[in-house]
Amino acid sequence: MRLAPGPEPARLRAAIRALVRRFAVSERADLACCGVTVAQAAALEALGAGGPMRLGDLGRSLGIAPSTLSRNLERLETSGLVEREADPGDARSARVDLSARGRRAARAVAAQEEEFARQVLGRIPAARRAVVVESLGDLLAAVRAATEECCPGAFDHLMPGFEGNGQERGAGAKTGGCGETCGRSPAGERGAGR
Repeated sequence: MRLAPGPEPARLRAAIRALVRRFAVSERADLACCGVTVAQAAALEALGAGGPMRLGDLGRSLGIAPSTLSRNLERLETSGLVEREADPGDARSARVDLSARGRRAARAVAAQEEEFARQVLGRIPAARRAVVVESLGDLLAAVRAATEECCPGAFDHLMPGFEGNGQERGAGAKTGGCGETCGRSPAGERGAGR
């Protein structure tokens, strides 16, 4: 896809918007073959990577509200993909984990996503593939740094451990509040000046 000429920030926004929308459509279609939604696949992936998790921890890692998490887990539980259990460290809390069927589903989802990535890469000239992948890492690192300037820590729950192209976490980030850059208070409400 060739981008229309114009100011670089506008071209970047248009390219990211198109990429996100097209990838979301492809991802939904691919995951439908596995019998799960995108949100359910994300929960399976998080549980597959992290093992049994408290509900609050899982919700934070997915960046979703408790009510949304409950609905998704209810569907996954009804499908026999996850199991709830008492938290051995806190009798008031519950943990959720993949069932044997859930582990198989998580592997199927991962395999489907890996195959999709392979197909995408196969459509990029071989000599440019490594540069494209590295450039995406650079872009993600830049997005993280810009996000840190706006809302320190906001990126952490969505991309735990991501350092981005050798950069340290929060490198160059300002310590100011969200309202300084994006017009949002730390609680996510629009600032008075916007």
